[in-house]
Amino acid sequence: MASQHSRCYSILSGPSSRTRPSGVTINNSLLETKSSQKCKLSQKRKTLPFPVSISGYLSPWPTYTTSQNILQNAKPCSDRHQKRTSSWQQEPFGIAKPRYLEQLENYLRKELLLVELSKDSAQELKLQPYREIFEFFIEDFKTYKPLLSSIKNAYELMLAHQRERIRALEPLKAKLVTVNEDCNERILAMRAEERYEISILKKEKMNLLKLIDKKNEEKISLQSEVSKLKKNLAEEYLHYLSERDARKILVADLNELRYQREDMSLAQSPGIWGEDPVKLTLALKMARQDLTQTQMELNTMKANFGDVVPRRDFEMQEKINRDLQEQLDSLRADYEEVRKEHELLLQLHMNTLKERDQFFSELQEIQRTSTPRPDWTKCEDVVAGGPERWQILAEGKNSDQLVDVLLEEIGEGLLREKDFFPGLGYGESIPPFLRFEGLVENKKPTKKDVVNLLKDAWKERLTEEQKERFSDFFFNFLEHRFGPSDAMAWAYTIFENIKLFHSSDIMSQFYAVLMGKRSESVYVNQKEIVAQLLKEMINADSQNEGMITMEQFSIILKSTFPFKKEEKILELMEAGGWHPNSNTTDLLTYRALFLEDEEGRNEPFVQRLWEQYVEEKDEYLQELKQELGIEFYSEVTLPRLRGALMSIDPSLDKQTLNTYISQAFQCPVSELPEEGDGKEDSMVVQLRVALERLQVIDIRRKGPREQEPAS
Repeated sequence: MASQHSRCYSILSGPSSRTRPSGVTINNSLLETKSSQKCKLSQKRKTLPFPVSISGYLSPWPTYTTSQNILQNAKPCSDRHQKRTSSWQQEPFGIAKPRYLEQLENYLRKELLLVELSKDSAQELKLQPYREIFEFFIEDFKTYKPLLSSIKNAYELMLAHQRERIRALEPLKAKLVTVNEDCNERILAMRAEERYEISILKKEKMNLLKLIDKKNEEKISLQSEVSKLKKNLAEEYLHYLSERDARKILVADLNELRYQREDMSLAQSPGIWGEDPVKLTLALKMARQDLTQTQMELNTMKANFGDVVPRRDFEMQEKINRDLQEQLDSLRADYEEVRKEHELLLQLHMNTLKERDQFFSELQEIQRTSTPRPDWTKCEDVVAGGPERWQILAEGKNSDQLVDVLLEEIGEGLLREKDFFPGLGYGESIPPFLRFEGLVENKKPTKKDVVNLLKDAWKERLTEEQKERFSDFFFNFLEHRFGPSDAMAWAYTIFENIKLFHSSDIMSQFYAVLMGKRSESVYVNQKEIVAQLLKEMINADSQNEGMITMEQFSIILKSTFPFKKEEKILELMEAGGWHPNSNTTDLLTYRALFLEDEEGRNEPFVQRLWEQYVEEKDEYLQELKQELGIEFYSEVTLPRLRGALMSIDPSLDKQTLNTYISQAFQCPVSELPEEGDGKEDSMVVQLRVALERLQVIDIRRKGPREQEPAS
C-alpha cells in the first residue's frame, strides 16, 4: 500500500525536468494570444489564500475514495453542497481531501457565487472560473503542462469555431423570419382571392336554386292545368253521351208519332175501305217484316256505333290531345334538364362544402399562426397633437401609408434633435449642392417654412430662362436668399426635410426633380393644367359667385381631358364632392378644390388628378412595351421604337415624337438621324433603360389609339 501511495505521488508531482511526451505540440500563436489572460491569472494567483507551490500538499487521497465526486456542478451556497461538504469533512483523517484540492474548490465556489450575484451572468462568465482553475493545474503541474495546454487549446478553438458558426447563422435567422412574413402575406392574398371566388360561386348557386324553384312552380302549374283539362274533357264526354241518348229517344218518339199519324190518316181515308182485305193484310205483314228488319238493323247500329262521337268532335279532341302531348314532352325535357342541373349543383355543392371545410381549417390554422394586424390607435398617444391629429393624419390611408406617416413623425423628431449634419464629401456620386466636408449646421425650420421656401424657388425658376441645371439653380437660389456662408447649411437642411416628408406633394415633387428622377416639365405642365381648369371654372361662373353646377363641372372636365374614360371623369367628380345620388344642378365651390394647407398638401381633387396622371403614364408605357413585344431586358432599335410610338399614339406630332426618342436614347434632337437613314439601325437601347428614361419626362397620350374615319 505504501508503494502505491509513493507511485501516485510521483506521478502527480513529478519533477519539472521530466521530458515531454513525443507528439505533444503547443499552438504558440494561441498561447501568445492568451498572454494577457495569463498575466491576469498570475495576478489572481498572488491573491489566492494558499502558496503557489503545491509541494508537500499532494496525497493519494483519491485512491481511497474513488466512488466520491471531487466537485459537484451545484451552486456553492446550496443545501446539497453544504451537505456534501459536511459529509466529506466528517470523513476520517486517513481519507481526507488534499489541502490543495480543498483550496481550489473553495476558490471555485467563491468565484461562481460572485458570478451568480452579478447582474450579467452570461455563460462565458460562468465558464471563466473553471478556466482559471484549469490554468492553475497547468501552471502547477509542470510535467503535464504541454498535454493540458494542448487540451485547453483544442477546447478553446472549438468554442471559438462554434461562436463563429452561431454569428454566421444570425442573418439566416432574420432572413427566415422575412421569408416567413412574405409567405404569410401571399397566403393571406390567396385566401382573400379564394374567398372572393367562393362568394361568387355561392351567388351563382343561389341564382340556380331560384331558377330550379321557378321551373318546379311552372311544372306544378302545368300539371294542374292538364288535370283540369282532363276533368273538362270527361265532363264534355258525359254531356255528349246524354245528348246522344236524348236524341235517340227523340227520334224514336218522332217515328212513333209519324206512324200514328199515318194510321189515323188511313183510317180516316174514305177510299181505304175499297181495297182488298187480303192485299191489305199481306201489305201489313210485309210492312211488319220490314219494321222488324229495320228494328234489328237499328239495334245493330246502336250496338256497334252507340259510343261513337262525331268526327268534328273527335278531330277537335285529337288536336287538343296532340297539343297537350307536345307540352308534356317539352315539360319532360325541361324536367330532365333541370334534374341534371340539379344533380350537378348538388355535386358542386358537396365539393363546395368540402372546400369550405378545408378553407375553414386552413383559416383557423392561419389565424393561429399568423401575425395579428397592428393596432394603429396605439399611435394616438405617441404622435404630437394627440388623437385628434392622428385621426387627421390616418384618415383614408392603408397600413403601408400609415407606416410612412409614422416614419415621418419619428424622422421629424430625430431631425429636430440633430444640431449638425455630416458632410458627404466631394465624390462624383454626390449632388453638386451637397459637396462639402465637415459638419454642417441644422437650421431646424418648420414644415411651413420649408414649403414657403420651395414655393419661392419654383416661382423664381418659372420666371427666369431655364438655362442652368435645376440643382445649380437651387444652390444659387439659396446663396442669393441666405448668403454664401449659410447656403450649404440650408442646402443640407432642405434636402433632409424633402427626403423625409413624402406626404407633402410639393416636397416629394421637388425632391424628385432635384435628384433627376423626374423632369421639371412634369411639375410645370401639371401646374398649367390645374391653372387651366381653374380658369375654365371661373369663365363658367358668369355670376362671379364662386360656385358652379355639377353639370358644368362635368363638361369642363370632359373638355379639358377629352381622352379620359368615363370612369376617370367620375373619379375626379367624386374627389370634387359629387355623389352618385346627387343632382346635376347641385352647386360646387370650385375654388376650394385648388387650396393647399400650410404643409404643402393639396385637396383630394388635385391629388386624384396627379394620381391619374401617374396611372395614365404607366398605362402608356405598358402599351408601348406590349406593342414592341420583346423581353424586358432585350434591346430595341430607333426605327422600331418610333414605329411602336406611332402605332399606340397616331396623333403624335414629329416634334413630340423626336423629344421622346431623344430622351430614350439620351441623344440631342438635332443629332437624331433622319427617318430612312442607315444610321437608325445602329442606335439601340435596352427596353428597361428606355422605359426608365421615358418615365422621367412628361409623356402622355396626344390622341386616341385608333383614329376615327372621316365622315
